[in-house]
Amino acid sequence: MKTDKTIKFKQWECAVIFLSYGNGRTAISLDEVGTGEPIAVASVNLPDATINEDEVIIKNWSENEGVLEALVEAGIVTPLRKLFTGFVQADVCKLNVE
Repeated sequence: MKTDKTIKFKQWECAVIFLSYGNGRTAISLDEVGTGEPIAVASVNLPDATINEDEVIIKNWSENEGVLEALVEAGIVTPLRKLFTGFVQADVCKLNVE
């Protein structure tokens, strides 16, 4: 589901696109405004993690470093807690859009 929400992520102005993973959880994709080029997938699906329906897991490491801050600044998510997954921590966030 494409929205009118946009964020500045690194050097790109990105449209925030909400999709669903196979298990029904929310996925967040970022596409460059104007070109539609995919820039990043801001979320990560951790099927064994327990989260609520209004929550999303954000990947804020490696090439996605800084995406959590951009989503928070735009009011799209609110950080709630950390999930430890291997060598990194994922951020469980409340999704502030419907």
